[in-house]
Amino acid sequence: MSLFGWIQALVFFSIVFILVKPMGIYMANVYDGKRTFLSAVLSPVEHFVSRLAGIEHDDEMDWKKYTSAFLILSFLSIVLIYFLQRLQNYLPLNPIGFGAVPRDLAIHTAVSFVSNTNWQNYVPEASLSWMVQVFGLTVQNFISAAAGMAVLIAFIRGFTRESTKYLGNFWVDLIRGIVHILLPLSLVLSIFLVSQGVIQTFRPGVEIDFLDQADSEFPQFIPLGPAASQVAIKMLGTNGGGFFNANAAHPFENPTPLSNFAQMVSILLIPAGLCYTFGHLIGDKRQGWVIFFVMLFVLAGFFVITFSSESVNNPDLGRHISEIHGLDTSPDGNFEGKETRFGISNSALWGTLTTAASSGSVNANLNAFSPLGSLNLMMLMMVGEVIFGGVGSGLYGMLVFVIIAVFVAGLMIGRTPEFLGKKIEIFEVKMAALLILLMPLFVLGLTALAISVNSGQSAIFNPGPRGFSEVLYAYTSQVNNNGSAFAGLAANSPFYNLTGTIAMLIGRYGQAIMILAMAGSLVEKNRVPAGSGTLSTTSVLFITWLVVIIVLVGALNFLPVLVLGPVIEQILLFGVAL
Repeated sequence: MSLFGWIQALVFFSIVFILVKPMGIYMANVYDGKRTFLSAVLSPVEHFVSRLAGIEHDDEMDWKKYTSAFLILSFLSIVLIYFLQRLQNYLPLNPIGFGAVPRDLAIHTAVSFVSNTNWQNYVPEASLSWMVQVFGLTVQNFISAAAGMAVLIAFIRGFTRESTKYLGNFWVDLIRGIVHILLPLSLVLSIFLVSQGVIQTFRPGVEIDFLDQADSEFPQFIPLGPAASQVAIKMLGTNGGGFFNANAAHPFENPTPLSNFAQMVSILLIPAGLCYTFGHLIGDKRQGWVIFFVMLFVLAGFFVITFSSESVNNPDLGRHISEIHGLDTSPDGNFEGKETRFGISNSALWGTLTTAASSGSVNANLNAFSPLGSLNLMMLMMVGEVIFGGVGSGLYGMLVFVIIAVFVAGLMIGRTPEFLGKKIEIFEVKMAALLILLMPLFVLGLTALAISVNSGQSAIFNPGPRGFSEVLYAYTSQVNNNGSAFAGLAANSPFYNLTGTIAMLIGRYGQAIMILAMAGSLVEKNRVPAGSGTLSTTSVLFITWLVVIIVLVGALNFLPVLVLGPVIEQILLFGVAL
């Protein structure tokens, strides 16, 4: 482990911490309808779009109407993206002449991008036209991210409002998120990425002659395209889908250490800022800081373990080098599958961020991580993508854990649990319990199905525990709307496309519907003044208790199945030392 690697990580976390407050205040003012330093430019755009769509800012919705609007938008988006893929050979902006995308892959891709998962069972530069990439997938990166933030804002209003049934207007919240937050940030990041060498062009590609004259009659075709605009929003919206198959390991998407650092910061920028937004909107900034530091503490802990595990030499590689070359040493760390431009530290940090923040983007081959490193990546998703998580969805998932922690603590002291002045009663507890059980039920059920049927087994190319881990990771990623993947699994088949579609739909919409139902229940309640028996949710004791609840839930749900995959693989590779 290099000292420079630790310094880079420290600088990264420091930058994120510095940006939390200004970003959080800005987003709180946006959703409150208050003036910001960009209002003079962006508010006319917001009002123009609202008038064009016939949206009235004062026309508020109860939780059922809010949910219906969210689901209708998602359904129409899925249909649009599906037909764009199926008809791309008849549509313009297809300079390479790609044919129609197969039906099962088209529905999987449509659901993937609309649900903010961005799992890709295809090679983008060899499958999709610019029409699909730019006007289909990139647009959905904005819409899906803004929709997740809108659901969060509605949930927060459940705590800030009382004795009403209204949670705001979904369409107003959606447009504000896109116009005031995602668009300006994406524009700035896109320009910076272009300055670093990320491509942004409408040239279809270039032909490169080989240095070897014998092969000059077969030049290599290198696809190009408008990548920078998609890369910016894929990071800021925790979408993660790459313009190129190699994602952020591709030099056209991520050419320099500076572009790498900027993209890592952009992954956490909005999820971290939303913690402060939450505290600002409820009128108690300490609550927002508590959640931020809980997320940061867990994330930093997982990064330390991942970086440490990847800094250990692969013993099989060392033995191979010794046998073939007569050397007694192996490389200093596990460099397999990692870009030499970024090294082990930046690969470990990105891998930790992408699985914690539901981004799904990668700058290294996650399947090449050590067994212990792979276990860490899966565990960050298995706790429910609440360690920052997706924009909006991560924070409302964390608030569910807060409700569970408050409820269990209330049982211990024999008092009706309260959070932010709202009593946590049987309906909220039922919804929270269902939310926590929904994810492991489908992850474990679909994994069991895949390894039990021929259509699932035939796609597993790596035998033993690694192959099992690949299947487990695939469904963990899709149910949690993460989108990252292990290589080695031939997931582009009717079986995996259809089961993956089910996983993503359940993970996104099952959770969002229950969150909005909870918001509808909370917003009708009166606020209860804090008393001497009210549990403090900003104390060190509660912070510790919340971390314990998060880790225990993930461990209890998935520890047995993890033993069958990465734990056994770690033992086989390194012996009994874990």
